[in-house]
Amino acid sequence: MTLSRPPCRYEYVDNGPAIYVDSFATIRREADLSAIPVDAEKLAVRMIHGSGQVDLAADLVVHPRMVSAARTALEAGAPVLCDATMVATGVTRSRLPKDNDVLCFLNDPRVLGLAKQWATTRTAAAVSLWEPYLDGAVVAIGNAPTALFHLLELILDGGPRPAAIVGCPVGFIGAAESKQALVDFHGEHGIDIPFVTVRGRRGGSAMTSSALNALAQEIE
Repeated sequence: MTLSRPPCRYEYVDNGPAIYVDSFATIRREADLSAIPVDAEKLAVRMIHGSGQVDLAADLVVHPRMVSAARTALEAGAPVLCDATMVATGVTRSRLPKDNDVLCFLNDPRVLGLAKQWATTRTAAAVSLWEPYLDGAVVAIGNAPTALFHLLELILDGGPRPAAIVGCPVGFIGAAESKQALVDFHGEHGIDIPFVTVRGRRGGSAMTSSALNALAQEIE
């Protein structure tokens, strides 16, 4: 079978590298990044790129040590722990500095039983399977608010503490509340873990994996 490109009937940019360059230039031109920590500007740009929404910048909350903590952990070989397969799939492995493990336990055979036993979601139950890997890890939650709540409860119960949390679950039930709990975690419980989140209902796998890709490597 011989493939041929169909005739071009629309005017559009079809050069991959040029699309990236123009996209990031557009974001920097249209988004107000003045409230973003200086070292987190590329993080914010990639998260906006992953969502297509320049007004996302106003809702971003970035811990002042988020970028340095996450990069230090990744450069030391820390694993990335993901709540959903879509988040893990979105990570550009070539950007990871130490060929870091990207782990998601959602399909682990133990998860369904734990979810039924604890009367919670499978995504939340899978978080408990992170325990052997959690200390010093980089966490990425992009789908399930219950996973973020479960993680915070696990830490409050004396569980291992990750080096950094990308906490961007999406949805209408619990998403805004779980992210607010992350924002308030240090003030309410005295546990200071660097994080990035976005207030409100917005979030998702693309935004979360975009954040990870920014944290993995300085090059935009």
